[in-house]
Order: sequence, then C-alpha cells, then structure tokens
Amino acid sequence: MTAHPTTTGYSEATYGGVGVLVGGANGAYPYGNSLLVRGSTSTLVVDPSLSLVQNAPPADLVLISHAHEDHVAGLGSYDDVPVHVHDGDLDALRSRATMVAGYGLPPEAAEATDALMREQFHVHGRPDAGGFKDGTVYDLGGRTVTVVHLPGHTEGHSGFLVEPDGFLFVADIDLTSFGPYYGDVGSSLADFEASMRRCGEIDARWYGTSHQKGVIEGAAEFRSQLDTYRGVVERRDAALLGFLSEPRTLEQIVEHRLVYRAHVEGPHIEPVERRTALQHLERLVGRGVVAAEEQGRFRAA
Repeated sequence: MTAHPTTTGYSEATYGGVGVLVGGANGAYPYGNSLLVRGSTSTLVVDPSLSLVQNAPPADLVLISHAHEDHVAGLGSYDDVPVHVHDGDLDALRSRATMVAGYGLPPEAAEATDALMREQFHVHGRPDAGGFKDGTVYDLGGRTVTVVHLPGHTEGHSGFLVEPDGFLFVADIDLTSFGPYYGDVGSSLADFEASMRRCGEIDARWYGTSHQKGVIEGAAEFRSQLDTYRGVVERRDAALLGFLSEPRTLEQIVEHRLVYRAHVEGPHIEPVERRTALQHLERLVGRGVVAAEEQGRFRAA
C-alpha cells in the first residue's frame, strides 16, 4: 500500500432509484464507487469513498461492504449516522489497528500502513458500528436493500440487492483484469469462488462494482465478464502447475509470483504472494495434481 494523490468530488449516475456516486479516476483505487439509495422514508449510503470526504450527500444510514480503507474513507462525513457492516468485518471497522492487522504485514510496514490509513484515508475506527448478517433487509420505504454475504475477499465481504430496481452491488468482486484478491489474513480462495458462483446465480438488471468496471447491465453480460474474472484464478493454477514441473520450495513459488507482476514493489508483496500460494497449493495437492515432496518441496504430480 502506497500513498496516492487524492481529490474529492464525484459524479452521480442513476439506475432506477439507485445513485452510483462514481469516484475519482473512474473508481480506481484509492478511490471507489459509492451508492446512494433513496426510499420514501429514509436514505442510505453504501461504501463512502475518498470522493465523499467533502460534499457528501445526507443519509440516515451507512452500509459498508467490507472493512478496507478505500471503502470507509468518507465515513467522517457521517459521524452522527449509524453505520453497519457484516459481523465478520465488524471488529476491523470498529478499530483501525484491527483493520491493519488483517493485512498481515511485517511490523515496520504495518506501522507505515497505519499512518497512511489515518492520514490519507481518514480511518479512525467506528466503535459504535453495528453488525448485519446475510439476508438482513433494510426497508427505506418503497425500496429495500438486502444483504448478500459474499465472503472470500474478506470474511465479511458483502453485496447488496436493491429492489424493486434489480440492482446488485457486488463490491470488490469487481471484474477487473487484476482478478480476485484473497491475500489478506482472513481471505479465502474457496469462499471467493463460492461467492462468485452465488452472485452469478442472482438475476438482476444492473450489477454495480466498486472500481473501474462500474455498472454492468444485464445478467448475460455480467456472467460473461464474471467468467473472464474467474478465469484469472484458473490461470494462477495453471501458472503454478507449470512452475512445478520441477520441485520448488514455497519460497521459490513466492519469489516467482502468482499475483503481482515482477516490477511491482512494496512490503505487502511477499505476504500476499505467500498466502495466495499456500491456498493454491492446498487445493492442488487436494486434487492430487501436486505432490508434497521431502525438504518442503512441491512438484506437479
């Protein structure tokens, strides 16, 4: 995680009764796309981003898809508004220290990340935050928002289905070419794959993502892009199998990289690559296509 120049401000695109507040750089990190959902009796905001640090729209409730800094950076604009997140991410939303710990960084890097979260992303923790569960329904008057738990990216990562508009917000199942990210301490490749299957089974009119892809219209187009996104996981499997044509240690696999390109640098690279490699190794060994050999080496079976 590195420092980025930041700006405030957003543009709003409307899909039925759902306003997508498109963040800077078309929602690319460190920005993000937020939602504004209006009912006849109340209004809620989903994932207030850096672009909502100033001139944030008023709301009666804030929902957080998951406790990562780019999804909570604008929470300071809602200090007096209730905020809810899935129970699995509740501790991380309540405490910045817990959020930082979830990245599993070396001590010096964790300290720098804590400072970055505080200074650039305005993360101060919300000890008053409440939890929700899969299937929790928020009635805004003539419009409902239903929680769809989609774990894997984080334990509590969730989407939101807005009805009657047929708008499914899938958060960081974001369909970008980078592919699925499951490199945090609480991440899970198996859960991420199950979550991709689940959101692919939901028929909606629009599918909103947190980052560059924005809003995809139509279930057929969404499922096509989801298949491409899911294919990144399969390519990582294939790349690992190819590398294991000769016996390799975990350290060699981490250095070879499954996630980041060779030119990308940062203290987060090694721990993310390690956790990702271990998850792929575990399932490939379980399938019988990789064998664990002596001296901590692995080889394609």
